[in-house]
Amino acid sequence: MAKRGKKHRKARESVDFSQRYEFADGVKVALECAFTRFDESVDLAVRLGVDPRHSDQMVRGTVVLPNGTGKSVRVLAFAKGEKEKEARDAGADYAGGDDLITKIKGGWLEFDKTVATPDMMGAVGKIGKILGPRGLMPNAKLGTVTFDLGKVVKEIKAGKIDFRVEKSGIVHVPIGRVSFGAERILENITTFMDSIVRMKPAASKGTYIRSIGISTTMGPGIKIDPANVKVLLT
Repeated sequence: MAKRGKKHRKARESVDFSQRYEFADGVKVALECAFTRFDESVDLAVRLGVDPRHSDQMVRGTVVLPNGTGKSVRVLAFAKGEKEKEARDAGADYAGGDDLITKIKGGWLEFDKTVATPDMMGAVGKIGKILGPRGLMPNAKLGTVTFDLGKVVKEIKAGKIDFRVEKSGIVHVPIGRVSFGAERILENITTFMDSIVRMKPAASKGTYIRSIGISTTMGPGIKIDPANVKVLLT
């Protein structure tokens, strides 16, 4: 096992790893453990009592975090004519049709999210093998294939995130930056957890939220008491 640096070891000393914290206390401890000079990301991991191998237990969706993620997101819109202009006016970093598809075929991937109008999906499908494995393919289920491009682009720029339960039953999401402070981080967590609770599959049996962890980019993981979710959402 690689040796931890002094700052990391010192941060771990302030954490009681035998304890499951309430959200407010856990966020506070996680932020206190941040020790790098850069503005670390704050991430949330939620293990669910679902089996993603079964379609009726898949948990997948989007949510707009009230305070965003603190990350600048480059949005590409596949659109033509007025819809291309609508996307640009809403803040899309790139917008177009065949010209962008040709660039992507050539290896250009300088963007983080994509949206598209339904009439463009036939052409976009030609680069599905490039975009799909990277999680960059527009998806109607996630609201990124739509004629309402202006609204969707603004939401993504404002902090809309996609989430999907992994094979292990865990959902990982960025929930902000250390510089946000505890209050804004908690607001984002509340919004996200409310969405997760509402999306509980009917086929999920037993305990739905099994465990929760919060951490900064370089900091230790802080265990959160799942029972505190009800208090958070009250």
